[in-house]
Amino acid sequence: MGCCTGRCTLIFLCTLQLLAALERQVFDFLGYQWAPILANFLHIIIVILGLFGTIQYRPRYIVVYAIWTAIWVTWNIFIICFYLEVGGLSKDSELLTFNISRHQSWWSENGPGCVRKEASMSGIKGLDSHSYISVIGCALEYRYIEVMHSSFQILIALVGFVYACYVVSVFTEEEDSFDFIGGFDPFPLYHVNEKPTNLLFKQTYLLISPAGFSGMEGMTK
Repeated sequence: MGCCTGRCTLIFLCTLQLLAALERQVFDFLGYQWAPILANFLHIIIVILGLFGTIQYRPRYIVVYAIWTAIWVTWNIFIICFYLEVGGLSKDSELLTFNISRHQSWWSENGPGCVRKEASMSGIKGLDSHSYISVIGCALEYRYIEVMHSSFQILIALVGFVYACYVVSVFTEEEDSFDFIGGFDPFPLYHVNEKPTNLLFKQTYLLISPAGFSGMEGMTK
């Protein structure tokens, strides 16, 4: 397969997916979003597996990657519905943190243009702690940032799924054609003539050796 083929395109898509997943994983860690953290971790492993399969011509690994892309698209659709509060979902719930904490997306307090207002805690003397009150001035709500992240993931995954299916079909055709010409035959055709050839060499050696000449002289006498 040439460099400008579906295989090289799939390598590029897997690399892009890997970088996007790592970027998303960092911000999910900062926001303590445990469910997305686990999903991103599994996604990174499968993408690396698909990248390895594409480079090393392993169709089975690419099939696993293609199946995972369908699951990954479903997960990101759920994330979009969660932040847009579709179907009774609420972005303020603790679903993504497994009800362990009340943390929200990191972008909710650190989005573009966001300004946090804080005030000193009352009733505690000698402490320099603060209590978070509100966030104002955000140029873009954090839920739309999360939606854009998920939409980008869906787009790459869909394109990756198409190219994964194409690359698997090409690899399969190449293996079938190679097997047709005897590439995977454990006993190639040239082995058939190996035994007669060895016998011919042995007979020739016996004829030209001194023992062979003496034997022939005895027969003539």
